[in-house]
Amino acid sequence: MIAHRRLTGLLFCLPWFIGFGVFMLFPMLAALYYSLSDYSVLLPPVFIGLENYRELASDALFWKSLSNTLYYAIGAVTLSLMTSLTLALLLNSRVRGMAFYRTVFFLPSLMPVVAGSILWMWMYTGDGGIINTALAYVGIEGPAWLADPDFAKSALILMAVWGAGHAMVILLAGLQDIPEHLYEAALLDGAGWWHRMVYVTLPMITPVVYFNLIIGIIGSLQVFTQAFIMTGSTGAPERSTLFYVLRLFNVAFEDLRMGYACAMAWILFVIILGLTIIMHKFSARWVHYERS
Repeated sequence: MIAHRRLTGLLFCLPWFIGFGVFMLFPMLAALYYSLSDYSVLLPPVFIGLENYRELASDALFWKSLSNTLYYAIGAVTLSLMTSLTLALLLNSRVRGMAFYRTVFFLPSLMPVVAGSILWMWMYTGDGGIINTALAYVGIEGPAWLADPDFAKSALILMAVWGAGHAMVILLAGLQDIPEHLYEAALLDGAGWWHRMVYVTLPMITPVVYFNLIIGIIGSLQVFTQAFIMTGSTGAPERSTLFYVLRLFNVAFEDLRMGYACAMAWILFVIILGLTIIMHKFSARWVHYERS
């Protein structure tokens, strides 16, 4: 009877195992082999050992794309998390029409990335763009945004903050899950709004903040579509938006150096895995879970 149940359970899990093996495990192992090969897609791969990784160490564009991506990730994750937390706190208030406000702030995150990129391209237009037009009304001359290397990455970071609706909803759910008796106890102790925020609200939502932080880091390190549509495959101007995955795309599908691109993909995997492990190790110091 027990063996029959185990067999039944394995059969139910079999579709997942097949899907994981075919669409995840096999491609990862194949990419690892190709990263050790000279592979152009048009010809069979030739094993060359660690040569691709050695070349990466001296590739100026590799380091440029990595630094651009880290700059974007730090800015996008930090500002998006702060914005989504602020919005979640505001939308957790009990005022009339709150459902409408929640919908309005969540809608931008539902827009497809391509459509959103085209919209922001129009908004960032130097002459006649809605942002520079609004700045002109208050006497400020707006920059060329996407055509200015000093503002191009910041423009893409601002766009990332605009789409922080998913994190906002998750944080809002975390806020609504905080037990009311904690606030009641804090009020009885004479705690004001700020003390309730610091000693009750923030500690209780640290698991949700931690989740959004991990997801944000993983997503921002893989940024591609916005830069590709808004600044082209070269990451113009002056390669200021040449992000890591954009560089990987160019190497794989323009230069047809698939082995080199696979090496870049595995380095990105190791970076994301390493950052996730580090975040997990330090999470015990600041993430607090409610004990029943």
